[in-house]
Amino acid sequence: MLKRWRYVAVFADEFLLCGARVQVGPMGQTFWVVWDREDKRMHEHTRMRLPGGRGEVWREGRDGRPAPGLGKKPGAALTDHVMAEDVRIRLRFGNGEWVEAVCPTPEGQYCWTRKRADVAVECDVRVGEKRWQLEARGVEDESAGYHPRHTVWSWSSGVGVLDDGRSAGWNLVDGINDPAQRSERAIWIDGAPSEPGPVEFDGLEAIGFDDGARLEFEAETERRRTENRLLVRYSYRQPFGSFSGTLPGGLRLKSGLGVMEHHDAHW
Repeated sequence: MLKRWRYVAVFADEFLLCGARVQVGPMGQTFWVVWDREDKRMHEHTRMRLPGGRGEVWREGRDGRPAPGLGKKPGAALTDHVMAEDVRIRLRFGNGEWVEAVCPTPEGQYCWTRKRADVAVECDVRVGEKRWQLEARGVEDESAGYHPRHTVWSWSSGVGVLDDGRSAGWNLVDGINDPAQRSERAIWIDGAPSEPGPVEFDGLEAIGFDDGARLEFEAETERRRTENRLLVRYSYRQPFGSFSGTLPGGLRLKSGLGVMEHHDAHW
């Protein structure tokens, strides 16, 4: 079956959040998470979406009408929304350089994805009586393809600041779209992306690079779920938190925030 999704996340001192819109064959789903770092409280919801239904996570174009989640040119005036009972989120992503990959599968199919990290995001986030209006940095993930029926992968994305003051972002993966070259792996330094070699995940506690660099992760909260819907079944863990350590080339993080994930899907 064709799978496609748009996943966005923002990592700030005040909160860590994500939202996604997923389609697997005829089945649709939306989910979102807000981790309030001050109150140490997680708000989250996952909802199945009927064909043609909007769900709780969507994207709007300049004229206010729903715009396609995939294939839109970078820099278009689009806003991501989350709307649930006591949650209202609006995210406007700024410009940034995409990394795009098309990877063949063992079955002769393909998977397409494009990612960008360390992107400025205008945020208006309301959770209950609390509201944040600020500019932070985040990541975007748009993907589509005919992934193998059973796919297992580990993934991480985040943003940070190096010891020398430059900004950093990353998208790292093992198990999906990860050939030795022309993969979706990318590291952005001051907005300029480059591709590191293959990485190795040490559970959801660290990521090792082929030149000996290593990112350590400390979870603050974790989203996890297991579902069996006959044609589709999956389990995943997705903790959010802080990073320390080094990126390839001896680049040391002064601070870092982001997400780790392990996913096991029959889809």
